[in-house]
Amino acid sequence: MTAEPKIIHLTSAPNQSDILLAGLGNEVVTVNCLESAIDKISTVDCSAIYVDPEIVKQSGATLFSQHRILNQIPDGVALLDCENKICWANQRLISWFENRKLVGLNFYEAIGKPDILGPSPSPCTMAFAGKRMCKSMLTFPGPKYFELTAIPLLENGSEATHLVATLRDVTEEKNERDKLQALHRAGLELADLTPEEIYEMDVEERIELLKSNILHYTQHLLNFNVVEIRLLEQQTNRLVPLISVGIDSEVSKRPIYAEARGNGVTGFVVATGKSYLCEDTSNDPLYLDGLIGARSSLTVPLICHDQVIGSFNVESPNTSEFDESDLQFLEIFARDVAVALNSLELLVAQRANTAKQSIEAIYSAVALPIDEILNDTVHVIEDFMGHKPDIAKRLRGILQNARVIKQTIQKVGAKIAPEHESKNPNERPLLRGKRLLVIDNDEEVRNSAHLILEKYGCEVETAHEGSEAILMIRNCSPSENYSAIIADIRLPDVSGYEFLLQLKEIMDDPPLVLMTGFGYDPGHAIVKARKAGLPPNAILYKPFRLDQLLETVESIVSKKCESD
Repeated sequence: MTAEPKIIHLTSAPNQSDILLAGLGNEVVTVNCLESAIDKISTVDCSAIYVDPEIVKQSGATLFSQHRILNQIPDGVALLDCENKICWANQRLISWFENRKLVGLNFYEAIGKPDILGPSPSPCTMAFAGKRMCKSMLTFPGPKYFELTAIPLLENGSEATHLVATLRDVTEEKNERDKLQALHRAGLELADLTPEEIYEMDVEERIELLKSNILHYTQHLLNFNVVEIRLLEQQTNRLVPLISVGIDSEVSKRPIYAEARGNGVTGFVVATGKSYLCEDTSNDPLYLDGLIGARSSLTVPLICHDQVIGSFNVESPNTSEFDESDLQFLEIFARDVAVALNSLELLVAQRANTAKQSIEAIYSAVALPIDEILNDTVHVIEDFMGHKPDIAKRLRGILQNARVIKQTIQKVGAKIAPEHESKNPNERPLLRGKRLLVIDNDEEVRNSAHLILEKYGCEVETAHEGSEAILMIRNCSPSENYSAIIADIRLPDVSGYEFLLQLKEIMDDPPLVLMTGFGYDPGHAIVKARKAGLPPNAILYKPFRLDQLLETVESIVSKKCESD
């Protein structure tokens, strides 16, 4: 005999079940909560459910709230059977698809047969078969993107008879993710040049290419058409325009400094390193007019290696045109712009430094040979003096040209020096442009004189011995006179004292510096030289430090300038 279906009694008073349901002839299963009743329905063959009125009062609000929550959540929810037909759909899902009746329809057909992008090619089927949650991205015309999550409802822990499918609109997230990826690629491409392009393009061409790329990506990826980028000039604290599009020409030329007050939003942003969103320019005390009729603006700092190097500003004729999302994207792009600008500056500096090193190598190689030409020429001039004046004149021309060659090489090296080098805080302004004569029989000493002193802007010539130095001095025009003469105390032909006496015969108050080793003074040359008028500060004791050499030469040069 087949057992009769049971009656489920949802009651808060279980002992009353037999009294209330007596005479029905069915076995009564008593439960005391809604969740237990739902569990019994799925496991017990029942013909009816009887719910006490008191339970309805208690559980009705819960049922209503659950129903309302399912309809109001931002996701579309559907209950599917094993054939992917919709058994139930919440109001969100129905509203997305023109409020059509979805129940009974195939899920994919009901939502318009979208393209499945993956990773699962058939998430609902795979969720049923694998008894596990599956996810995939769906795309609709527009384009619009939805994330589908399929979760099987397992019966008795093993069989899946139904499936819960949720759809989440991820169009905005997908667009923002794509935009971030596009910005990342754009950042990599901003200053990306092949080795051939680097060496074929000069500095100005590379700067123009970078500016063009920045503007292109700003307009086409971020949809900002009014753009101004300024770079911070460290020495003056001034913000110099690099790109200005859509900004009034007179406004773009106005001086702006990296100061929090009195220099508009741009000055504030660079001074503080903080981004600034101006929703209404007419009510913002920081804002200075940029675009004629601009009503809102967005400004972010250009930061590289934790240092602010400039500003990136966009504007709009509409109030509240920009939001936090625009701010985030502009900050991301600004970081790439700052890196690209820094890379370009390093590339320019590297090329200039490489060229400068090449110039220095050339100069180092030719400095002593040219000095030899100078030395030999002054000797020959003396031989022809008074006998063949035309030849002597031509030889002086050779002497002058040799000096011009050295000066030209030195000027080229100074011109292409990186900016940070050309504005060296340790520069010695008293030495720049001063002509020095170094006399020593040791080639290493003469070569070191060129390498060391010319870094400070001196023009150095050398001689091997005293007599040669005298000829060099005698064959200088008034404009070519030496500002300082540095001689070893022991030259091949004369002592330092004797050399001083020879100098006194051809010039007043010779700007002489004598070099000697500690305790080495043959014939008491230093004592005699001091008695002959050599200042106490005009002595260098070997080995001397660089600062001692520079300070000694500066003191002699300064004294010479005062006497002139």
